[in-house]
Amino acid sequence: MLKQNLQQKLLQKLSPQQIQFIKLLQVPTVSLDTRIKEELEENPALEDLSLTISEPEEQYPDRDPDEETYNGEEDQGPMDEFNIDDYLQDDNVNDYGSRYDQNGDDEDERKEIPIAVQSSFFESLQAQLDLLPVSDKDFSIGKQIIGSLDDDGYLRRPIMSLTDDLAFSQNVIAEDEEVEDMLKVIQSFDPAGVGARSLQECLLIQLRKKDPNDPIIRKAMLVVENYLDEFTRKHYDKLEKSLNMNSIELRGVVNEILKLNPKPGDSNEVSTKQMQVIPDFHIKNNDGALILTLNSKNAPELKVSRSYQEMFQHYDKASQKDKKLKEAVQFVKQKLDSAKWFIDAIKQRQQTLLKTMNAIMQYQYDFFLTGDDKNLKPMILKDIADRIGMDISTVSRVANSKYVQTEFGTFLLKSFFSEAIQTESGEEVSNKEVKKILEEHIGREDKRHPLADEKLTDILKEAGYNIARRTVAKYREQMNIPVARLRKEL
Repeated sequence: MLKQNLQQKLLQKLSPQQIQFIKLLQVPTVSLDTRIKEELEENPALEDLSLTISEPEEQYPDRDPDEETYNGEEDQGPMDEFNIDDYLQDDNVNDYGSRYDQNGDDEDERKEIPIAVQSSFFESLQAQLDLLPVSDKDFSIGKQIIGSLDDDGYLRRPIMSLTDDLAFSQNVIAEDEEVEDMLKVIQSFDPAGVGARSLQECLLIQLRKKDPNDPIIRKAMLVVENYLDEFTRKHYDKLEKSLNMNSIELRGVVNEILKLNPKPGDSNEVSTKQMQVIPDFHIKNNDGALILTLNSKNAPELKVSRSYQEMFQHYDKASQKDKKLKEAVQFVKQKLDSAKWFIDAIKQRQQTLLKTMNAIMQYQYDFFLTGDDKNLKPMILKDIADRIGMDISTVSRVANSKYVQTEFGTFLLKSFFSEAIQTESGEEVSNKEVKKILEEHIGREDKRHPLADEKLTDILKEAGYNIARRTVAKYREQMNIPVARLRKEL
C-alpha cells in the first residue's frame, strides 16, 4: 500500500563562491601559484598584474575618461541586470595585494625558493640502461622493467604481466626467462637493491655486492636468507643459538644488515621532497613582541581584465542588440562573475589564514617566544573556532595544510593542537608535554634493557602525570616509537 506524506528537511546548500573558497583554503602556498595559473588559463577576464606590462594611456585614444563608468540607464533587459561598477577597478590600486605588503616579506623573501636540480630515480636507471651493449629486444624489456618499478625501487608486478605488456603494447614477444635475465641486469644497477621483489631479495642484492670473503658478510647473508623474521622481531637469543654465534659476532652481523637500504628508490628523492615545504606564515620575535606576517605569495596581484570591461561599455552604446550579441555579452558576464568570485575567494582566503594564525599565535604565545614544547597549552580546534567566530571545519582545513616559520623551525599548524591532561595538582597540561617527557626518557634509556610501557607509566606517575598504561602506549605509537623489545640493542 502506497502512502503519501509531507516531510520537511533542513538542507544547507553551498554557493559556487563558498565551494571555491573551501577548495582554495585547503591549498598550501607551494601549490597556490599552480592553482592561480589554472584559473588564469581558463578565464581570460582574470589578469595577474605581476605578469602584465601596463600600456601607456595614449594607446587608447578612443576612450573618453568621462564615459568609463556604466550608467545603467539605457536599454536594460533581462540579461543586463548588473552594474558595471562592480567590475571596474582602478589599475593603480591593488585592492587586496598591497594590503599585506606592509607586513609582508621583503624582496629577498619574495624570490622563489630554489629546488635542487638532479636526475630522478627513473632517469638514472634509464641512463644506466642506455650505456649497456644489449640488443633492441633486451633494451625494450629493460625499459619495460624500469617503467614498472614502484617509487621505492621494488618490482611488485609478476614477470608474466611484464611479458604480456611487452607483447600487447610494444609488439615484443619475449619469454619469461628473458625478462628474468634482464631483471637480473637491472638489479645490478645503482642504487644497490633496485628491482627487488621483496625486502629479503633487496637486502641480499646489496650484501652480494660486498666482499664475499668477509665472514661477517657471509653470516649476514645467512641471517637475511633464513632468519629474517627472527631478525626483524629482534629475537637475538634465538639467532645466537641457531647460528652458533656469540653476542659480539651477532652485533657485527646486525650492524652490517642495519647499514643496508630497505627502500633504494627513495634515496634520490629525499632532498627534493624536503625542500618543497614553503611556510604560509612567518612569526618574528621583536624584543618580546611577536609579529605575524603572511607569505607574500598568498597575496597575488589579480584584477578584472580592462578589455572585458570595455566590451560592456561598447555593448551599452550599441543601438541594436541581436541574439548573437546578447549571447556574447552573457558569456562575457559569466567570465566577469567568475573572475570577481575568484578574486573575492582569494581575498577571503588571506583574511581567514591571518585570522586563524593570529588566534593560534595569541593562544600559544609562550611557545612562540621560547620554542619550548613544555610551554604548549592544551588547545583543540573548537578553542580557535570560538575565538575567530568560524566553523571548526574551517580551522581544520587551515591547520591540516599550512606551515608557520619561526626562529625555532618550521611547523605544521596541526602540531600546535593537543588534548588536555590533568596533573595530580589539578593543573591542565598539554599531552605534548607528556609526549616530550616520554621521548626524553626513551632517549636516555639503556638500549640493552629498554623501558617497557609499564615502567614508563610509573615514571610519569612519579612526575605527577596520572595516566593509564594504554595511554602511554598510544602516545608512544603516535610518536612512531616501537615497543621495548624492538628498541633493544646488543
